[in-house]
Amino acid sequence: MDEVIETTNEAAEDVNVFIQYLQDHIPNLISFAIEIVLALIFFFLGRIMIKWIRKLVRKMLEKSNVDKGVETFVDSLLKFMLYGILLFTIATKFGFDTASVAALIASAGVAVGLAVQGSLSNFAGGILILLLKPFVVGDYIIEDNHGDEGTVKEIQLFYTKLLTVDNRTVVIPNGMLTNNSLTNVTHMDERKLELKVSISYESDLLKAKAVLADLIRKESRIMQDKEHRIFVDELGDDGVILGMRCWVSTEDYWNVRWDMLEEIKLTFDRESIVIPYRQMNVRIQESN
Repeated sequence: MDEVIETTNEAAEDVNVFIQYLQDHIPNLISFAIEIVLALIFFFLGRIMIKWIRKLVRKMLEKSNVDKGVETFVDSLLKFMLYGILLFTIATKFGFDTASVAALIASAGVAVGLAVQGSLSNFAGGILILLLKPFVVGDYIIEDNHGDEGTVKEIQLFYTKLLTVDNRTVVIPNGMLTNNSLTNVTHMDERKLELKVSISYESDLLKAKAVLADLIRKESRIMQDKEHRIFVDELGDDGVILGMRCWVSTEDYWNVRWDMLEEIKLTFDRESIVIPYRQMNVRIQESN
């Protein structure tokens, strides 16, 4: 019985101590809660202000007719900087010493810098892309190292986004694009279209060349004012390989290529020009 009474008294003393602690610190707790609420209000108001500033800057860039890649890059950088300023302002306005916050940011910056060297390389790569312009938003590029390709949709702080022909998004670090070779397929307005087709040795060579020349003249998307050539490219094992070169606009390149290959096959069939294919002739000789 005495043990129960003693335990009860100890519990009562602990409760009294806790109540006394709350009474002594209630003003501080209320003040701290108010600061938290004000900081959250300040943060949400700051977010609204940041969105407004970014929208205003985007409109200014659009009116200046700057490159789309520059626009997205500046927007990403502006967002990063404004949120950093907002958090720093909140920290200094609600009880944190400015010198302590600055020292914390400096030390954190060193640690983060060591940890994200790759990201810094990507950031520098993004700046180089915007300055040197190996490609811009809307270009179709092929990253030669890994073979990733697609239309450039966004150039951000650390990454470039490509949209493939089958509507997939490929995200490539900017550092990879600046440190490796790439092919910009659509940088120029015009592209040379080169096709090769094989005919059998028995087919009429001059007739086949005349057919190809006629197909070039009839195709309106081929630039008739630019040089086009039809030539014997190789005397192959299975047939004579003819080559044809002409110029088309970059946007028409693939459609003209596909249509011309189809027309060559259909026309050769009508004109009895044989396109050979690999085959094996087996001779069986009977022994006497």
